[in-house]
This record gives sequence, C-alpha cells and structure tokens, in this order.
Amino acid sequence: MTTPGKLYLVPAPLDFGCDPLAPLQDVLPLGTLQTAAGITHWICENAKSARAYLKRIDAVVPLAAPLQAQDIRELPREVHKKGDHAGQFDARPLLAAALEGHDVGLLSEAGMPAVADPGSSVARAAHELGLAVVPLTGPVSLLLALAASGLNGQNFAFVGYLPQDAGERQARIRELEALALRTGQTQLFIETPYRNAALLQALVQTLQHNTRLAVARGLTLASAQVRSQTVKAWRAKPQDVADERLPAVFAIGR
Repeated sequence: MTTPGKLYLVPAPLDFGCDPLAPLQDVLPLGTLQTAAGITHWICENAKSARAYLKRIDAVVPLAAPLQAQDIRELPREVHKKGDHAGQFDARPLLAAALEGHDVGLLSEAGMPAVADPGSSVARAAHELGLAVVPLTGPVSLLLALAASGLNGQNFAFVGYLPQDAGERQARIRELEALALRTGQTQLFIETPYRNAALLQALVQTLQHNTRLAVARGLTLASAQVRSQTVKAWRAKPQDVADERLPAVFAIGR
C-alpha cells in the first residue's frame, strides 16, 4: 500500500514585485528551504512566479529535480482572484499526487499560503483526504506588522481589502474604527500596492484624530518602513507612499 505524501504550506518571501529582492537566507530558515528543495509537486497561484521562486531556492539549496521536471499546477483563476475561503471549490483533484505518495507544496505569491491569500481550499481538501498538513516557518506580513505597530496584539482581526468606491470605503473605515475604539480590537487590512497612497489619504482624512494608525511597508526588505502614530500626528507630518512596488499592511486601534 502506498504511503500518502504530505501537504506542505511553503511560505514565500514578501518581496513579490519588488526590486531589489531580499536574500532568501535572510528571510526564510534553512530548514524551510531544505524541505522546499525536496518537493517536486506544487500547487500555486501562478506557475511563472512559482518557477522563479524555485530558481531562487535552487541557488541556495539544490532542488531534488530540475526546474523543468517540477510538476506545477495552478489554482483556477477564479479561485486565486476571488478567494477560496467560502468552501465552494473542491481542491481534492489537485492532491492526486499526494495520494500516490508524493509530497506536495502549496505556494502563494508572498507570505504564508491561505493567510490573506488563496490556499485554504487545498488545506481543507488535504484534511478530507486524510493527508498531513505541515505549515513551514516563514514570514507572515500580518503578524510582523501587528507586532511592530504597538497596537493590541491580544485581540485583533484581519478584514482583507476595503471597498474601492470612495463612499463605501469611508463608511467601512468608520465602521472598523468604531469597533476598534469600542472593543480595543486592532483592525488589520491590506490593499493592492498601487492603491496604497489613496487608502492612506482616506484613512487620515476619515479617522478621528486620537485613533492610532499604523502602516508597515516593505516588511523584511532593506527599505522596510513602519510608522505607528495618532491620526493627528499623521496629519501634521504626512508620509509619501508613492512607491507602488512596496506592499503594505494597515492597522488601526486605540
């Protein structure tokens, strides 16, 4: 009887789309890189970026199989564009290789798969199939930003993306602020990098002056910046976030 493989959740560096890239050995433990180098079957958002990441790993720890021999399967476009957290996508067919005895790696574009990224459907499917699910150690931007913010790390929530429509976004900001001020629960959210400046402007204009706003940009990169101050202080000294390459995490609280 074939012993089934495991599903490894393999974190990726937080420098997707950035220049320069962070040295892998500076942001990922050697054990994670060694485990990833031994995997030859992958599930990812984008095969091209997955191959680029594997090439970076190969420069540190040689891959068990040449890059062209790696079995790389993409999540359907609607899954990685709209998310797979509602339980409507059946990912079990993607894990056929694990049932045949191969370990399978799950990748997102940056950070930990299934955390602020697609992949939860694959982890769910692995549990349904009786496969071991093994998360590997690596950077998770939400927790790094929270830790650096000085906001409440005992009670927090990640709420994803805010609405793009200006009126809806303002209403959502006020809703999250009211929750944070009433309960003490830190509210974390993200945005596509090229919209970061617009979101920051909306936050500074909408939030109450004593609310604390934290912005963590380019985490784990040499250009990383974390600023956590009251909105009054933000208004007194605005920050330029025009660099559209740097991903950011926003947090509000008291």
